[in-house]
Amino acid sequence: MRWESLQLNAGEPDDLGKPGPRAQPLFERGAVARTFDTPGFDGMTFYEVQARSIINRVPEASRMAFRWTINPYRGCTHACAYCLSGETPILMADGRTRPLAEITAGQAIYGTVRERQGRRYVITEVQAHWKTVKPAYRVTLADGTGLTVSGDHRFLAERGWLHVTGGGPDGPPREHLIPGDKLIGTGRFAEPPKESAGYRRGYLCGMIRGGLAGAGLEALGRARGYLARDGGDADRLSQWPEAPSPDWRTGFLAGAFDTGGSHCGDVLRIANSGWEMLGQAMSSLEYLGFDAAIDRGSQSGDRCPVRLRGGLAERLRFFHATDPATTGMRSIEGTVIERAAGIAVTAIEPLGLDLPMFDITTGTGDFIADGVVSHNCFARKTHTYLDLDAGLDFNSKIVVKVNAPELARREVAAKRWRGEHIAMGTNVDCYQRAEGRYRLMPGIITALRDAANPFSILTKGTLILRDLELLIQAAEVTEVGLNVSVGFVDKELWRSVEPGTPAPQRRLEACATLNGSGLRCGVLMGPVVPFLSDSPAQLAATVRQIAAAGATHVSPIVLHLRPGAREWFYRWLGEQHPDLVARYRALYRSGAYAPRAYQQRIAEQVAELARRHGIGRPGPGQARAVGRTRPAGPRDQAVQLTLL
Repeated sequence: MRWESLQLNAGEPDDLGKPGPRAQPLFERGAVARTFDTPGFDGMTFYEVQARSIINRVPEASRMAFRWTINPYRGCTHACAYCLSGETPILMADGRTRPLAEITAGQAIYGTVRERQGRRYVITEVQAHWKTVKPAYRVTLADGTGLTVSGDHRFLAERGWLHVTGGGPDGPPREHLIPGDKLIGTGRFAEPPKESAGYRRGYLCGMIRGGLAGAGLEALGRARGYLARDGGDADRLSQWPEAPSPDWRTGFLAGAFDTGGSHCGDVLRIANSGWEMLGQAMSSLEYLGFDAAIDRGSQSGDRCPVRLRGGLAERLRFFHATDPATTGMRSIEGTVIERAAGIAVTAIEPLGLDLPMFDITTGTGDFIADGVVSHNCFARKTHTYLDLDAGLDFNSKIVVKVNAPELARREVAAKRWRGEHIAMGTNVDCYQRAEGRYRLMPGIITALRDAANPFSILTKGTLILRDLELLIQAAEVTEVGLNVSVGFVDKELWRSVEPGTPAPQRRLEACATLNGSGLRCGVLMGPVVPFLSDSPAQLAATVRQIAAAGATHVSPIVLHLRPGAREWFYRWLGEQHPDLVARYRALYRSGAYAPRAYQQRIAEQVAELARRHGIGRPGPGQARAVGRTRPAGPRDQAVQLTLL
């Protein structure tokens, strides 16, 4: 497994907030891969790992109401899309570019963040970097940019994130690029200058003519190095050549900027008191194809500036083509990305061969590849690190944290732990089939019971009944919230949508058993699948059976289609219900969630049905809840849903 030797970021805090040492490995030691020769585990591989911690902090940016979770099993929630060829230039935080193949974890690069006003450029950190071999495609843009990519890669276009190609006959349907789509960004990055003799002499001339007093340490250091290499006196170097070469002009502009340049907001200027100097700067800029003008209105004292025109694209081209030594003035952080400046796609062509492809994970989930905003393999960082996909791998490659019970006991006993609520079943089902073999939950529940630590469990499995006595004991000393998820009771739909789970009726029987034992168990009615399980008759049938199971509460959850799950669901939909694909694309056109009005309608219908069937009202002879068990409130119900 690629992730066996991975390390956490240097100094990253552990799951309880304690600052960690530098370069912690992701797991205590490498994974042990096992397969079992039983029909229930046919085609499955289990990776047994020694986890470093088991009580995990929920990311602050999430919509969860709880802060801590335990997940003894793991899969991946995002399909890693190996994206670009290694030569693709990536915009670094210092304003320069570097080939994607040479990027390393921990480096600072540019990404973007979405705000109310639009997207802005921000500096982010590379968290992981790897490569594979993929069939290659060539995406050509109107400005001549040519990107060698895999078909799975995504770019930000005016109509959203788009894959390079559609899913194909064997893949899930997905939004993809077509000629005419406009990608968001500045367009092709300029080639950096070669450090020739002409460039060095032009740079020294620009520095000397511009006035060394205005140069920073980076520029002075470069000048000293050039002088040591080429020699020569200042008088000779400051002379204008009769026929300046392109390299000389490029070096001259870099030197002139390092002594009299400024870059503030969306304005780039080169100022100097000598008209001959300004004339040479204008001449060199025009020779290199830049649009510039002498900005007499911004004259300060005896220094008059040359102003570069053309927006961010031209400012970046200036920095990349001339490469001034001063990096501090290259910053574009906070600059708004102009959507109107999108670059049109002219062609998407298969190259007919497999090529090495590289991918990175960043803090923002994107990066700038040859001038366009490029999606990276970003979901939850720890899942991405495992390098598993959201389809077949999620179902057939299970990571088992075999030391979870021992870790749970140790961590809830730690002095820094404050006994906060812990949610389980929030990522993958803690009572999935593998639990029948590994039996991790009894040890975890025992540890929480002994510490009187409140917890909740969400499951689609009936295996929870195996631990009934432990749950009753825990409920005597702490708050225990239990929920089973049943989105519908249609058996044909269940066989199609959830073939690996117990039948809905069996899950409701488990709910009835838990309630009959004095534990208060509710039902998360999810997912409600639009156009397949949301008719009034279907909702009524489901709520009626939930009521018959004695559920203490019911909360409907409409299907979420997050990236990764979205692509695989559309593949299933295209195979099973092709007539619904267009309706789904319209319903989920704004993202992972159905429109608020649709969700509100389902919620109101289910609430009325629940009132009609008496859900939440104690019936005659209903068992009193044991100990300190309490029903989960609406907010608690709605937050344990990642596995849906």
